[in-house]
Amino acid sequence: MELHNNSTSFEISGASSRVQEKWNKPQRSRHKSVQFEEDLIHEEDPRLIYINDWRRTNDKYEFTGNGIRTSKYTLITFLPKNIFIQFHRVAYLYFLGIAALNQLPPLAVFGRTVSLFPLLFVLCVTAVKDGYEDWRRHRSDEVENNREALVLYAGQFQKKKWKKIQAGEVVKIYADETIPCDMVLLGTSDPSGIAYIQTMNLDGESNLKTRYARQETASMVLDVGAISGLIKCEQPNRNIYEFKANMEFNGQRFPLNQSNIILRGCQLKNTEWVIGVVVYAGQETKAMLNSAASPSKRSKLEIYMNRETLWLSFFLFIMCLAVAVGMGLWLERHKNQLDTLPYYRKRYFTTGRFNGKSYKYYGIYMETFFSFLSSIIVFQIMIPISLYITMELVRLGQSYFMIEDKHMYDSSSDTRFQCRSLNINEDLGQVRYVFSDKTGTLTENKMEFRRASVYGKNYGSFLIRADPLEENVHATTVEGRGQKLKSQIAIDNELMELLHKDLAGDERIAAHEFFLTLAACNTVIPIPTSSASCTESGLHEYVGAINYQGESPDEQALVAAASAYGYTLFERTSGHIVIDVNGEKLRLDLLGLHEFDSVRKRMSVVIRFPNDTVKVLVKGADSSMFSILAEDSGRNGHVRPATQSHLTEYSSQGLRTLVVAARDLTDEELSEWQCKYEDASTSLTDRSVKLRQTAAFIECKLNLLGATGIEDKLQDGVPEAIESLRQAGIKVWVLTGDKQETAISIGLSSKLLTTDMNQIIINGNSEDECRSLLADAKAKYFVKSLDCGSKYLKYKKDAEVTLDNTKSSTMPQQHSGKEEEMLSTSHALIIDGNSLVYILEKDLESELFDLATSCKVVLCCRVAPLQKAGIVDLIKSRTDDMTLAIGDGANDVSMIQMADVGVGICGQEGRQAVMASDFAMGQFRFLKRLLLVHGHWNYQRVGYLVLYNFYRNAVFVLMLFWYILSTAFSTTSALTDLSSVFYSLIYTSIPTIVVGILDKDLNDETLLQYPRLYGAGHRQESYNMRLFWITMIDTLWQSLVIFYIPVFIYSDSSIDIWSMGSLWTITVVILVNVHLAMDVQRWIFITHVAVWGSIIITYACLIAVDSIPIFPNYGTIYHLAKSPSYWLSIFLILTIALLPRFLFKVIRQNFWPSDIQIAREAEILGDQPDNLPSKSSKGSG
Repeated sequence: MELHNNSTSFEISGASSRVQEKWNKPQRSRHKSVQFEEDLIHEEDPRLIYINDWRRTNDKYEFTGNGIRTSKYTLITFLPKNIFIQFHRVAYLYFLGIAALNQLPPLAVFGRTVSLFPLLFVLCVTAVKDGYEDWRRHRSDEVENNREALVLYAGQFQKKKWKKIQAGEVVKIYADETIPCDMVLLGTSDPSGIAYIQTMNLDGESNLKTRYARQETASMVLDVGAISGLIKCEQPNRNIYEFKANMEFNGQRFPLNQSNIILRGCQLKNTEWVIGVVVYAGQETKAMLNSAASPSKRSKLEIYMNRETLWLSFFLFIMCLAVAVGMGLWLERHKNQLDTLPYYRKRYFTTGRFNGKSYKYYGIYMETFFSFLSSIIVFQIMIPISLYITMELVRLGQSYFMIEDKHMYDSSSDTRFQCRSLNINEDLGQVRYVFSDKTGTLTENKMEFRRASVYGKNYGSFLIRADPLEENVHATTVEGRGQKLKSQIAIDNELMELLHKDLAGDERIAAHEFFLTLAACNTVIPIPTSSASCTESGLHEYVGAINYQGESPDEQALVAAASAYGYTLFERTSGHIVIDVNGEKLRLDLLGLHEFDSVRKRMSVVIRFPNDTVKVLVKGADSSMFSILAEDSGRNGHVRPATQSHLTEYSSQGLRTLVVAARDLTDEELSEWQCKYEDASTSLTDRSVKLRQTAAFIECKLNLLGATGIEDKLQDGVPEAIESLRQAGIKVWVLTGDKQETAISIGLSSKLLTTDMNQIIINGNSEDECRSLLADAKAKYFVKSLDCGSKYLKYKKDAEVTLDNTKSSTMPQQHSGKEEEMLSTSHALIIDGNSLVYILEKDLESELFDLATSCKVVLCCRVAPLQKAGIVDLIKSRTDDMTLAIGDGANDVSMIQMADVGVGICGQEGRQAVMASDFAMGQFRFLKRLLLVHGHWNYQRVGYLVLYNFYRNAVFVLMLFWYILSTAFSTTSALTDLSSVFYSLIYTSIPTIVVGILDKDLNDETLLQYPRLYGAGHRQESYNMRLFWITMIDTLWQSLVIFYIPVFIYSDSSIDIWSMGSLWTITVVILVNVHLAMDVQRWIFITHVAVWGSIIITYACLIAVDSIPIFPNYGTIYHLAKSPSYWLSIFLILTIALLPRFLFKVIRQNFWPSDIQIAREAEILGDQPDNLPSKSSKGSG
């Protein structure tokens, strides 16, 4: 990301104060963690900061201290808040009700205490996990708040804890220390008031930024007793790219801007010390205002589970109601025979002390009511609480295999994949939108100088990388120190030979000025580092290595390239620069600098040479440079067309291009420019506009020198990963704080953008202008407004919502003429953060949503951290599509937390993104494998796991239901209590877990070769309402078969009820395991052990239980096993119960096979499926 210090280059909030007013205008609250609601500084209500007088500053106690809190809970709120979050699972509420019912004496089917154990166990385990995570946040906050800084007190700087620092206090920071709060610089160790900071924790950039103390205060700061004054600044806001204030100091009043403030979280670099006054502290600092609260994420499939749980609850209610009504009618019919009929008694008939005494009989109506409640307890496993525990174990196992996947290990950084959240593994298989940062995520943030066009001649086609030991070692000796650049640059020998000729001739002079411009027209800081080396004579020679630090990697690459060709930037101060030109030091006076801004799209520097010649050196985008060149005569006549041709060639190669030009300034022009420059730079109103006008005065009639081509180094495999994601039906949006040109360039090099795409650019500076641009774009490209009447706008999951689709809800089905031509072309939306300030409101959000979702690619440039989150929320709140955000810096944290799935890159930008993410990896390319392979597997496994658990428990409950209907609607059971408990705990749990962790429908090579297979998750093929109802119908059939076939076979026998219960128990266990076996996609040894071993364990448990004399079912299994009817019953039940399912699968796979089934058959047979486009084919995306 390229950040500029001067307010003239502020691009996110625009070039005028109206943008800041709009940024801070109260806006609609869309999401509790994304609110673009700011308090603007009003002239009548500014924040007053009295320098070195915190008591007067905070006399009304309206300012917060500097303590921060990022934790979610306190000791008081932990229990209620955590329980509230956990009970978002509907099943938990259900089991809480069951446990409460079991506490009533008439309904105590199980032990009162025992009934609470399952729910309490799940709640406690989750609470311990959440408590531990929040304890770590508390500990981190405590460490942060108890750090110490030097604060001015009674004329001396004394140590003070960060949390006790107040607004108005003067703080001193030393090199490499972290800034504790937002501070206005008063002075630095540099006499000119310059300080260098690293903003990695704030905007994700590792390059050094320059900040300045006003000269009025810098000269007085050493006399700490004289530090006093008044700062009038804006109220706290989230805008990290602008600061507006005025300072009154020693009777003077002067403006302050972004270049005069250092923000919390930044680090002081290459500056011995700085002194500043606190203006914002604690939660009011810009860093904390841009920190969104960490949300609690739940998988979408789990949300759908709540819907199905409600259906199961409805079935349960109907079943219990049927039992209660049936019991009431039966009691009414036989009310005079209750002492002689089975199942019910009014009195005891026994020889003990209870003989003749009355039962607790409450009458027909109360008995009916109690029967309803007792049925709920008996049928309670209809809603499986064990499912949640099983899912946690399965997700844990899945995470282990993701972590151990050697294909997602980054050897360059020694980083392996991390699973930081176990709740959303299956969401990886349903992602529709990927929101990606650029710098450090798609790129390595490393630029390489590749091509140069100098005086109409093209260089760089054949670059030679010099020997690392000899490269860039210049023959200069300054006070006994050799200078060497800390980089390796490939050079063009022909160009190098030209630069070593005598300085004569137009081509040689143009080349000289070309590289002089590259070395001087920038804000790069040369940082010398010395190291001793031993020479052949045994003497120690000090060799100084120059390390370039700058706000833009482009500038660093250009300066490094200039150094490689003999023009080494050696020193930079606020008043001059020193360039080593082939061994000779050239000192140039720096008269003025017009930094890059999005309006001019260029940068210029005015320098004075030792011979008093004054030149303006300019570099910028070709779109803005060619219009300000001198007339096409003389030198520009033949250079211009050649340079334009070279630029076209560079752009086609995906290189970042800049045009370089210069001209001499006359004394009159210089004098007039200096007057305008001084007036513009001190203006309080329309400063940006005036500075642009001043720059335009000298940026004209330029002589074209040439152009450059820089390669923005992409991470390995990024273009291939993006292409595979697009073929999988996933839209990739890039949200970056970088310049628009940079984002477009990287979009081309990453194959996100293609040359045949129509680029829709939205750069508005007012609400009306943005509204007009959006409306014009929608009209031009025939985008229809979507129906947003409901909160969620659901798309057809088997189609992409893009303009080039033939069937989309965003456009008519038939088109003609120009409209048809437009719709056949792909479109890319490119929008800047300035426009988003106005658009992210209620009335314009829908317009942006319509346009953005109709484009294949969206690039958002110069966006603030919360704007990134706002874009994610734009999709998340209006569609039911799964969103994923990926980034590497602290500026990506809000976006990562807002998305359904957050992925952090373990890069060079700190660990803030990783700490806030759900998953973390070393390279962007691993996202392809994470989604297409592990995401597909996890979704397929968990989807089947949920349906199978619903089936497994429902078939057991329905079997009990048919038995109760056959026993006068009583809530008696033919199964022992141990059998009921062991059914979910031992008999059927292990196969479910094993299959959920290890089953694979396709191997990873097939899934990577055919990205389109990922669309199964978009279409919800593994879990949907249709599958749920089919499963329930199949469950109903199987339960009827299980119950009635043994009843039919043993109808004329004298078999006792415990023997029937034993038969039903073993049969249902075998049935559900064989059912599972029919659906296993890939058999391995452990799968066989789990499935068939469960049946063996069930038999072993039955034999053990039936061998205990005190149990009523003593010996039943021994008698049953001897009877042929027993084995016949099991065989018939399995055959008849599973036959419909078998026929359904056969017919479906033969006549209506899915893509997964086709690929699986081809995989087994070793063929290539003809109707599945591979990654080499044209993607759908």
